[in-house]
Amino acid sequence: MKENSKIIANFKKKIQLLKKHNHLYFSNDKPLISDAEYDYLKKELIELEKNNPYLKKYASVEKIIGSPPSKKFKKIRHLQPMLSLSNAFSKFDMENFMKKIKNFLNYNGEKIELFCEPKIDGISATLIYENGKLIKGLSRGDGVTGEDILENLKTIKEIPKQIKAKNVPHLLEIRCEVFIGKKDFSGLKNNFANPRNAAGGSLRQKNSYETSKIPLKYFAYGFGAISPMIFKTQSEFLKTIQTWNFSTNPLSEKIESQEKVEKKHSEIDQLRSSLDYDIDGLVYKVNDLSLQKRLGNTSNSPRWAIAYKFSAEKAITKIKDISIQVGRTGALTPVAKVRPVNVGGVVVSNATLHNEEEIIRKDIRTGDYVTIQRAGDVIPQVVSVDKSKRLKNSKKFIFPKKCPCGFETIKEINLNTKKMDAVRRCPDRGYKCQYIAKEKLKHFISKDALNIEGLGKKVIDQLWDLNLIRYPFDIFNLNYKKIESLDGWGLQSVNNLKKAIDKSSIIELNKFIYALGIRHIGHENAKILASFFTSKNEFTKLFDLKNRKKILGNLVDLDGIGEAQIKSIDNFFANETNSRIIKDLINKVNIKNHTSQSKNGKFSNKKLMFTGGLKNMSRSEAKVIAENNGGKVLGSISKKLDYLVVGGTKPTKSKVEYAKQLNIKIILEKDWNKILNS
Repeated sequence: MKENSKIIANFKKKIQLLKKHNHLYFSNDKPLISDAEYDYLKKELIELEKNNPYLKKYASVEKIIGSPPSKKFKKIRHLQPMLSLSNAFSKFDMENFMKKIKNFLNYNGEKIELFCEPKIDGISATLIYENGKLIKGLSRGDGVTGEDILENLKTIKEIPKQIKAKNVPHLLEIRCEVFIGKKDFSGLKNNFANPRNAAGGSLRQKNSYETSKIPLKYFAYGFGAISPMIFKTQSEFLKTIQTWNFSTNPLSEKIESQEKVEKKHSEIDQLRSSLDYDIDGLVYKVNDLSLQKRLGNTSNSPRWAIAYKFSAEKAITKIKDISIQVGRTGALTPVAKVRPVNVGGVVVSNATLHNEEEIIRKDIRTGDYVTIQRAGDVIPQVVSVDKSKRLKNSKKFIFPKKCPCGFETIKEINLNTKKMDAVRRCPDRGYKCQYIAKEKLKHFISKDALNIEGLGKKVIDQLWDLNLIRYPFDIFNLNYKKIESLDGWGLQSVNNLKKAIDKSSIIELNKFIYALGIRHIGHENAKILASFFTSKNEFTKLFDLKNRKKILGNLVDLDGIGEAQIKSIDNFFANETNSRIIKDLINKVNIKNHTSQSKNGKFSNKKLMFTGGLKNMSRSEAKVIAENNGGKVLGSISKKLDYLVVGGTKPTKSKVEYAKQLNIKIILEKDWNKILNS
């Protein structure tokens, strides 16, 4: 690319401006511009670099350090993982949450008491006590491992350093939320963007003396490990720790019905502006701890709790342009490029327009002034258009009928609604569409898939443009000599990349399945499939059409795998390119066999199947119990099966008879209960 002197001059000028504002913000604590303005400046520079790669030899935005790096805190493992919460945004979501709980527990008319707590917009931390003495203090970290911030947490006077009570468990892991009150923050706002940033920055100070100057507060809200367990309910737990001098939120209370959930939500929503701390919703938990234990967790969140978020925060801005993005599943998504605006502490420059029908319904055009909103981690979206400010010469946006790759787009029947889908898609199911191909590659190396450090989305774009990568297996055949010669690369960075790729070549079966980017197959679906197949050899039987039909028929019986997932798997393996890619990948990576969560237990290394309904629990709960005890639950009867568990409600007679023919041990419901209680 030919260098442009004007672009270079502009770039250098903006780089110096960025360095100036970095110094004012990080060194002098006296910023001259808003966070939104700073973020916009940095975004401009990144875009300049992206469009003009030669600028990297003058400076690189990513290499400009905002603040001096601090020494890393010691890493400590949580006694129990700090999981994130699922979100609810409506009455319907809450009703669905309760429905799932009752289905899992096999409850019909029984009431389930909930406990409600405000969701503080602060920094999560864990306090660990042994024999009443505070011995460890951790940040959330990645949920499994946190940072040792004990000395900083000790500066919060309200946190008990020693619990002086007779009934304190030997081991006690207290979960809390650290925050700064709005009034206290008013004296700090020249140094921090918002109260949450202030709390986070204070807890991660190297010098606890500096932390002690910050008026940090906290609310204890939950627990991790407790030994011995002395509590029966969440409400009892909070009431007891209050007597131990822990701070708890006074707005927390028991909730007995869905009607009261909505009433409480409305009350606190109206009240939150008057509170001295920021909240973004309410957390609802099953109050009974024995039910919490039965419900357990998914891989990411507890089944027994949910965060019911308040209405989204909104802002008005102008649409500069509308572009079309193509996802890894071929979906064409219109995206509005908007004038950067701060929405709830986050600078937004893009907002989704969802699909063609949504654009037509709202009549969204380039140049329009629009209201955008974001709720929690949801992608910002355009809510409405102010047509009174629309220019007379504005033109309607015509949604393209072709994918940018040139293929005619299609609309499919939604398998859930049985209606025509609103989303237009590129019909390519393999790697013929370069836009789909690139997104599949980015998905393949993402954090939850192969997680290759140093091989991010921008690097994928760079390697693609140089024709160094086209398919996933190309990652393991990279021309490192050529990469080393590229701008921004050197011997050390290339060696680091090679090591990261070599490390990623050993992968668990569930992550491998997820990495393939099969439509409708997310993290949880991939785990279910890995548990079903257990090995790459079983999984690759999907190549063969005859085997595939038989396997897909068995998948129907798996909880969490429905018609949409089965059709997607069938379409994926029916594509010759996809099959070739997997076969080539198998020769490049070491795919580890899937093992049950617990190798030991009452059903260790045993295969079970359920037929008929159980009186005391749902099939879902029974499956979780079996898997937690080292068993594997199958969807069909075969010689591989060890036990057929027959429920008292409408068992399938043909399955029972077939099990008898194969000499499979049959466990009646009463026998099942005896095993669990033994």
